[in-house]
Amino acid sequence: MEQLRNIPKGKPKSGRVWKSQKTRFSDKRLDKTLKTSWAKKMQIKAQKKSVQSFERQLKEERNNQLEEKRKRQEENKKRRLENERKSEVVQKIKNTAKIKRMKKKQLRQIEKR
Repeated sequence: MEQLRNIPKGKPKSGRVWKSQKTRFSDKRLDKTLKTSWAKKMQIKAQKKSVQSFERQLKEERNNQLEEKRKRQEENKKRRLENERKSEVVQKIKNTAKIKRMKKKQLRQIEKR
């Protein structure tokens, strides 16, 4: 009789493991390690905030650098175009009647200023 009482409980023979739960969920003890103190929570929150502000600052710096680079490229492009225009050999068309006799290919090369 005593041997039957000392048998350790395991998995039920039927396989219905959910039937073996006799305690209520609210009665089960939660570990203290899962709960954090208010000060610890505030410390974690402050750390997250500082990390986010640092990330935002890095993003702003990166965006500013990209913007400056883009502006520089545009200025260089404009300057290059101006220099190209200055170095061109241009011939003025004094007789406008010539334009009517020109072919399409020649008309494409004409530029109004």
